[in-house]
Amino acid sequence: MSAFPKSVTPIRSRRRDCFRFLSSALLVAAFLFGGRSATAQETCSDLAALRLPDVRIVEAAVIEPGGKGNETGEAPHCRVEGVIGREIRFELLLPETWNGRFAMGGGGGYVGSIQNAARWSVHSGYATVGTDTGHEGGGTDASWALGHPERQINFGHLAVHRTAETAKAIIRTHYGSDIDYSYFLGCSRGGGQALMEAQRYPEDFDGISSGAPAFDWTNIMAEGLQNMQKLYPDPSQTGTPLVSLEHLYFLEDAILDECDALDGVRDGVMEDPRMCPFDLASLPTCTGNADEDAAPCFTEEQLEAIRTVYAPPVNEEGPFFVGFSFGGEGTPGGWINWITGKFEDFYRDSGETAPSLHWAFAMNYAKYLVFADPDWDYAGYDFLSWEQSASYASAFMDATDPDLSDFAGEGHKLILWHGWSDAALSALASIRYFEEAERLDPDVRDHFRLFMMPGVLHCGGGPGPGEVNWLNVLTDWVEEGKAPERIVAVKRNLSREVVRTRPLCPYPQRAVYDGEGDTDDADSFACAAP
Repeated sequence: MSAFPKSVTPIRSRRRDCFRFLSSALLVAAFLFGGRSATAQETCSDLAALRLPDVRIVEAAVIEPGGKGNETGEAPHCRVEGVIGREIRFELLLPETWNGRFAMGGGGGYVGSIQNAARWSVHSGYATVGTDTGHEGGGTDASWALGHPERQINFGHLAVHRTAETAKAIIRTHYGSDIDYSYFLGCSRGGGQALMEAQRYPEDFDGISSGAPAFDWTNIMAEGLQNMQKLYPDPSQTGTPLVSLEHLYFLEDAILDECDALDGVRDGVMEDPRMCPFDLASLPTCTGNADEDAAPCFTEEQLEAIRTVYAPPVNEEGPFFVGFSFGGEGTPGGWINWITGKFEDFYRDSGETAPSLHWAFAMNYAKYLVFADPDWDYAGYDFLSWEQSASYASAFMDATDPDLSDFAGEGHKLILWHGWSDAALSALASIRYFEEAERLDPDVRDHFRLFMMPGVLHCGGGPGPGEVNWLNVLTDWVEEGKAPERIVAVKRNLSREVVRTRPLCPYPQRAVYDGEGDTDDADSFACAAP
């Protein structure tokens, strides 16, 4: 499947020229109305009267630690709230002591509220912004898209770009100087926004961190729908999960019993699940439900559903995407949340319910962005025409173009990271994207690197270390020329104490245990080729 329809590339070029003009207009406006000498209070307040093309400032206020709107104790800053165009809302934080840098944070799910994964960076002196991407709604709700092409395009890619350009203009006005470096950080939907920025708007950011990205919506949603056809064959009957939590515990334990130690360490984490030869046929089988006090056994219907999750989705031409790797089946935040369910009340506003997050996201995508039919369901759907039906949404939603030459030509850097046990978005998709980019450009590691995170769930969590300050990694690479060769990830307990560290290695390298040291200490591991 091509990354974009053939007609999209010239359209993208024209859009880029258009927004270069708009960016220039914003820059001119920033300097015309900026550079005034005043106290921090007055300067912040003056931003409320700032005039920028197609931008309305709603409020500009100084926020002090512990004051109203800052109960969490953020560093002193000027908070600017505004609207771009008709309904792209944003919030920009301008620290009292600015380090000359700008960090934008992505959102999650279908967004629908102002979200900023980089908001914490204001503590370190970054000016930082987030947006609702042009609509309001719940995280799994896409009903806002029905009959609203402007909202669709804004959510797909335009709102992030326009918010970045607007924020930069306000930053220049407020501080009276240019920005030294600009960064973007996001995970999940934010990770997809990150890749979209690198592909469509390569001039926006010097460094980009894309975590567990939702970037191939066409195929991600087809995969989710095919899984639901097996797990919940009747979309109107979702009360009882086909695969229970007890089955998931048993499945994960069986996989780890066979494969945990293949990397040289038995620690509940598989360094690379692709090494695991576990065969689902080894699971105990039965024709009906086992006794409550007995170990779970699996019916053929349950095994078929589980096989479908691990296998790539298919159509008449065969497999067209990736399946899920082993890992996270019985871990809280894994399959129970995302795949098998049951998770109630995702549609709180509409009164509907969804058995799992995959069900909620895929059904909303199909109903409101593909078929424009709120009554559509997957019962009996054969996916013969899915690619054609989804081609319109794919043109503005999918960020699958592996050609990063424009981004690399700007001298910018991209980091992609993904948890191996992610049950929301398959880690195999990120690997496939990186390998496609490398086939196009054998020197891709000069500007783009992938880091796989063993035992880590979606954007974090799980038994593996998943905590990394990706902004620091980016600044070292962009500003100091220090390419990331070995990154130490941290896992903490509920008391925020570090309980495990592990090196993350640039793909395809893996962390290899030295055979002697503490297996919870990163110093006991080295990065090596598989």
